[in-house]
Amino acid sequence: MSSRDRILALLRSHPDCWLSGEKISAELHLSRAAIWKQMSALRSLGVAIEARHAKGYRLLEPPDLLFDRDIVSGLDCQIVGRSLQILQAVDSTNLQLKRQAEAGAEEGTVLVADQQLAGRGRLGRQWASPAGVNLYCSVLLRPLIPVQQAPQLTFLSAVAVVDVLEEVGHIRAEVKWPNDILVGGAKIAGLLNEMSAETEQINYVVLGLGVNLNMTTEQFPAKLNYPATSVLLETGRPVVRRIFLRALLERLDCYYAEFLRRGFAPIRQRWEQLCPIINRQVTVDSGPIGTVVGLEVDGALRLQCASGAIERIVAGDVRLVN
Repeated sequence: MSSRDRILALLRSHPDCWLSGEKISAELHLSRAAIWKQMSALRSLGVAIEARHAKGYRLLEPPDLLFDRDIVSGLDCQIVGRSLQILQAVDSTNLQLKRQAEAGAEEGTVLVADQQLAGRGRLGRQWASPAGVNLYCSVLLRPLIPVQQAPQLTFLSAVAVVDVLEEVGHIRAEVKWPNDILVGGAKIAGLLNEMSAETEQINYVVLGLGVNLNMTTEQFPAKLNYPATSVLLETGRPVVRRIFLRALLERLDCYYAEFLRRGFAPIRQRWEQLCPIINRQVTVDSGPIGTVVGLEVDGALRLQCASGAIERIVAGDVRLVN
């Protein structure tokens, strides 16, 4: 544990109490200069620490910071979360984890960032990723499944996010094919799953998850391709990010274990329950009109046309027909 983490843990263990520099020094075997330096670093991260002459330091309110030890302690996971990394800022958690995957990182490695400087969504679109408010997370998997089944993991990610939004955020969300999570028609989360594979073998899949937790209206870009929201905007209540992340890792691990044991069927059934366009008539871009009847095993949308024929939709923007 770093000096910064040890100081924060000590302050947390004495809520509403003043701790003198002398006491902190004696407890943690740090110099007064080192303590002052780490206090300044914590303040720069947004931790509310009050300092007063002759009294010392005290924590004014628990910070919503992401520290490895807070998340892995007691985490009930078998695969997802075997290795966890928390970074202050990265270009993209997916890009960072793909580099590690190429270097041999183990299955279940999770990379989380407080901020993304070049967050990406589907089709290369920018994903706004300000510091300190949301969850930006990527998970490395190495499933022994046929290459054509890899898209199934996108739907696994989606149902896990929806479940945790309800469990922790107390908010009901829906899935939008192929990889968005909506609340009231506005995007609250997005998924970007990327794969490295050969002809018949998957090398790895990186599950990228971005969830808008405590973002305010002012923090969204002025121009959006799609309406967006956050748990805070929908409920008026902030979400503790480490609690949300722990719940999400456990849910992902549970669904992944079920997926490896029973295949795609349970995941597909759950996703279809959460999708508002199932059994509804839709149009796909300027293409066919038909009724959505479910998912194919490769993640394609099954569209029943007026003739009764089933058409596979592998890409395109799906809209309800009024």
